[in-house]
Amino acid sequence: MAPSPEGDHLAPRRRPARRRTRSGGGGVLLGGFVGIVALSVLFEYAITYPVFGVLLLVGVTTTVVLIVRHRAVRRRQVAAFEAQQRDLAMRRSMEVAPYHAMNANQFEQALALLCERDGCTNVRVVGGAGDLGADVIATAPDGRRLVVQAKRYGPTTKVTGPDLQRFGGTCYNVHGAQVAAVVTTSVFTKQAVTYAAHMNIGLFDGDALAGWASRTGPAPWH
Repeated sequence: MAPSPEGDHLAPRRRPARRRTRSGGGGVLLGGFVGIVALSVLFEYAITYPVFGVLLLVGVTTTVVLIVRHRAVRRRQVAAFEAQQRDLAMRRSMEVAPYHAMNANQFEQALALLCERDGCTNVRVVGGAGDLGADVIATAPDGRRLVVQAKRYGPTTKVTGPDLQRFGGTCYNVHGAQVAAVVTTSVFTKQAVTYAAHMNIGLFDGDALAGWASRTGPAPWH
């Protein structure tokens, strides 16, 4: 009797099993075998030719000494770098603390003093009602017109995208900035960072402000 088409349709079809190859274990064994053979040959040469044995011993000893010395130097370099970073973080933390204790007007005056200290001229504090986003205007040491907006915020209040958009709408067109920067005692949101990058506005958060104040970081016009 011929099989029914229905039965053929329902019968599961088995796929041919794939053979699995194990190449990793074979490679390790082959490498180990080659290494043993090489060591055996070197050992025989060392016994047959003493001079070769001495040279081999000197070469191996020198290599080990260099490796140990390199690792020791690397450890010292890493430890020194970590200590330097801790010292820098402490210095910046101490430097930014007074700015958190200021009110908005004092913060603007403090930024103006930083500008004067680092060589700016024609420094003016223009913040207040109707300032249209500009708090400090100055001429940078390289001659460009600098416009700074000051945001004296607490550590939990971030400078947002809308804050940057309001400043971006006036810093160039109204105030004629050639260098525009927003300086805060806090941090910026991702939206603010994205907008600032698009508008070429420098962002100085609390850590960057501490770097500027302690001369361990750049000023806004850099």
